[in-house]
Amino acid sequence: MAGITTHVLDTSVGRPAEGVPVVLEQLDGEGWTEVGSGLTDGDGRLADLLASDRLEAATYRLRFDTAAYFGSRGVEGFYPEVLIRFRVTDAGTHHHVPLLLSPFGYSTYRGS
Repeated sequence: MAGITTHVLDTSVGRPAEGVPVVLEQLDGEGWTEVGSGLTDGDGRLADLLASDRLEAATYRLRFDTAAYFGSRGVEGFYPEVLIRFRVTDAGTHHHVPLLLSPFGYSTYRGS
């Protein structure tokens, strides 16, 4: 099934990051347009960011509000926001973009 999903793991506590606000935006001729948003669930996942019938070959970015996430836990992080920009060239395939997160660092990769 095509679409865009994400999964956030808080490596500082070794658990999924629940309640991270995430916004998905698509780049078009006018700039960035929001096409999906939500909060990660108890497993750190957000599976309904963009339905397969709306996925287009384009450049997208995910905005993770890490300040809100860490702030709700009484933790001060170094990065108030994480932006991940990526390109979809085949709108018929699934795109999973995980985020490994800690208060002072993060990494990402193309998942499956």
